[in-house]
Amino acid sequence: MRYAFAFIVILHGLIHLMGFAKAFGYGQFPQLTKDISKTAGTVWLAAALLLIAAAVLFLARKDWWLLGIAAAVISQGIIFSSWQDAKFGTIANLILVVAALLAWGNRRFEQRFFADSRANLARTAGISADNLTEQDLAPLPAPVQKHLRYAGVVGKPRVHNFYLEFEGEMRQKGKDWFPFHSRQYDFFDQPTRLFFMKGHMFGIDVPGYHAYKNGAASMEIKPFGMIPAVDLKGGPLDKTETVTLFNDLCLFAPAALTYPNVRWEAIDEASARAFYTVNGITIQAALFFNDKGQLVNFISDDRMDVTHNTQLRFSTPVYEYTTIQGLNLCKYGEGVWHYPEGEFAYGRFRLKEVRYNVGE
Repeated sequence: MRYAFAFIVILHGLIHLMGFAKAFGYGQFPQLTKDISKTAGTVWLAAALLLIAAAVLFLARKDWWLLGIAAAVISQGIIFSSWQDAKFGTIANLILVVAALLAWGNRRFEQRFFADSRANLARTAGISADNLTEQDLAPLPAPVQKHLRYAGVVGKPRVHNFYLEFEGEMRQKGKDWFPFHSRQYDFFDQPTRLFFMKGHMFGIDVPGYHAYKNGAASMEIKPFGMIPAVDLKGGPLDKTETVTLFNDLCLFAPAALTYPNVRWEAIDEASARAFYTVNGITIQAALFFNDKGQLVNFISDDRMDVTHNTQLRFSTPVYEYTTIQGLNLCKYGEGVWHYPEGEFAYGRFRLKEVRYNVGE
């Protein structure tokens, strides 16, 4: 569908070149029965270039909707002036305008993520970050200490926020995988997680925004930024997203495992239990490590599968590590629900970018 739309718009643009060519004597086009002045021919050319440019931006997943509407308006003005010859171009312009308005809806929805991100970045801009020391590790269980040393956080600044970017696939039980791309900011001074995802389904990008702000969570999925397919707030979602934030912290901000709102209990040489508290909500999770000190799994019973409204065991097994900015971090992992009938991997996550202590 994506390429079909781009093909229609480009073809529509190329057809406009006929009017330009006729106006400047570059060819004979019996389909165009009316004379076209050179001034009008220049407008035909402008419409062609705008249409083609809009299609290119669309394929590149850039903001294209404003250019698309401008192209459609100019094109339709030309069509009205040559109605008998060009009236069927109105169909292409209608398709273009509808698609552009839907793209505008997606962009407007995404602006909420940008606005929330800017507000939190402004709040944390003045926070200073001292370096993590061996003394900070002393109260932690031995396998957690080993993991932090493996991760390479000792001697590096504490983390008060980070930016993550993922690519991967997701699915619901009984349905096929769909690809997604996500961006997010996490903040730890006032525990916050802002996660914006675009899932590619049925040939279109379906946006979703998960916002967790100091214990209060919301989840919205809006095709075209207008149709409320999912709209959840508060209740069990608050605890669920507290687990998600702590999972982010464990996998991608190991330095934050020393924060005072994380309490630890030793289990054995290869695992430990954590209790994470935000705004009166306490969740717990078991963390498992291998001989290298890598975190290989995170398991919690405090998360809800919102699609089935059921609290289930949740885990994130880690299968690959990489070195980014001098830190050894999870590169590929999965999200898994533990249903009574067996484990079900619902998400595959590949880390594309991470940045720490991001400024405005």
